Amino acid sequence: MGSEKPSPRGVELRAGLKSTSIRIKFMYRGVECRETLRLPHTKANIQFAERMRGEILNAIELGKFDYAKYFPESSNLKKFSLQVNRKDLTVGDLLEQQFEIYRRTLAPSTLEAYVRSYETRLKPQWGDTLLTELTPAALRTWLSAFTTKARSIRQMLIPLRGALELALNDDLIDSNPLDRVKLQKILNRDAYNVEFETDPFTANEITALLAAYPGQVQNVFRFAFCTGMRPSEYMALRWESVDWQGLKVKVERGRVAGETRDELKNRASRRLVDLRKGALEALIAQKQYSALAGGLVFLDPATGKGWDTTGRLSICWATMMRRAKVRYRNPYQTRHTFASTLLSTGGNPLYVAKQMGHTDTTMITRTYGRWLEQDGNVLPDMFLRVEADQKTQTG
Repeated sequence: MGSEKPSPRGVELRAGLKSTSIRIKFMYRGVECRETLRLPHTKANIQFAERMRGEILNAIELGKFDYAKYFPESSNLKKFSLQVNRKDLTVGDLLEQQFEIYRRTLAPSTLEAYVRSYETRLKPQWGDTLLTELTPAALRTWLSAFTTKARSIRQMLIPLRGALELALNDDLIDSNPLDRVKLQKILNRDAYNVEFETDPFTANEITALLAAYPGQVQNVFRFAFCTGMRPSEYMALRWESVDWQGLKVKVERGRVAGETRDELKNRASRRLVDLRKGALEALIAQKQYSALAGGLVFLDPATGKGWDTTGRLSICWATMMRRAKVRYRNPYQTRHTFASTLLSTGGNPLYVAKQMGHTDTTMITRTYGRWLEQDGNVLPDMFLRVEADQKTQTG
């Protein structure tokens, strides 16, 4: 027995009490699959299993693998939503498959938003619905009852659209029913009013706001105004990511639900942000609170630990707005203020896009077009780039 020739790669010879079988292994959609062939361990059967595995790998490579054709009784068919009997396939099955992909590929903040849509909207409405019953008419009836903004509805539909695209690619449906649903024709006109319009702060408003809440709250929002970073990004900023010599900060992680992770919104989000005067002042002022520990830069003064959620930030933000008697806008307007300020004072749109973590200027021109047309204002002092001779201030 010890001189037996080893089985080919990806082929396992298995022996039970009363029978033998051959199992083949292969990767499909990022998952290791194991399928058993009820065949005795003969040379011909082993060669057959090896050839079958080769065919499968080749078909997967070409995008033509039909799982049900090779293994019609496999339990993996349900996992991949590939049942031979399509009448039994539910929308919930497809969504589960879509979320398996999301968990491997999405940033935590994005995944969290999709999961919320799934749990509150998609699963209750469509989880048990057969795929064959998900028609454009049924979708229109459902969507026409919504009173939320069109942007929120589109966001909610992303996981469903992705799941239906998977079904389309696997020939489970002939067309994506969402492609025949036009939101403009079924939603109330009010749904297209922008939910959070770009409404930046003036220099005087920023001064009043920051003066209203000294200490760590002032520091974090001064930094936010002068870098344009997303809340999840500056909440996750660590002292080791501050380049005092180069006068930049490295955006390399995000903080969601109290957990700091390396995943960011997209590839362009991993970037270097120039330190401007206000941002540098905020970091210097923050040193006394957190630099010695060497961890997160910005801490919640109520807990002495990192800001767990944007909810806590929003509470302090609302208090600051009330104290300063400044017209309320949401905290994300710090990012809009950064972009509009630079653009209206002659900033290069591509430079602004890169600073904010966008791949190109598409979002910049679409969102901040009217500030691009101004291009003549004077850049406020706190937004000035820090010059090399100011490095001594960091010491």
